[in-house]
Amino acid sequence: MQTGLLTIFCKHTSASLLIQENADPTVRSDIEAYFDRLAPEGGPYRHHSEGSDDMPAHLKTALTQVQLSIPVIKGGLALGTWQGIYLFEHRVRPHRREIVLHLIGE
Repeated sequence: MQTGLLTIFCKHTSASLLIQENADPTVRSDIEAYFDRLAPEGGPYRHHSEGSDDMPAHLKTALTQVQLSIPVIKGGLALGTWQGIYLFEHRVRPHRREIVLHLIGE
C-alpha cells in the first residue's frame, strides 16, 4: 500500500495509545510520573473492586487516547523524525492487551 490511513485501536479502558518522542527514554518516564501525580493510586475513589490501581488507570485512559490515525505515504507511516507509537499501560501489573489495526488505502 502506497497511500492510505492506519487506524490503531486499543480495546481496553485501562491502557491507551500515544504518539510521543522515541529518542529519549526519560520522556516516557516523565510522562508516567506526571500521570501518576494527576491520578494517584490510593486516591479517594469509590471504584476499587479490581485493585487500588484500577480507577487511576481508568482516569489516565480518559485523559489520553485509545485510538490513533496515522497517514501512510509512499508505503510508510508518516510519523515525524522523533515520533513513536506507544501502548501506555496504566495498571501496575502488565495485562494482556488487544490492539486492532485497520488499514485503508491503495
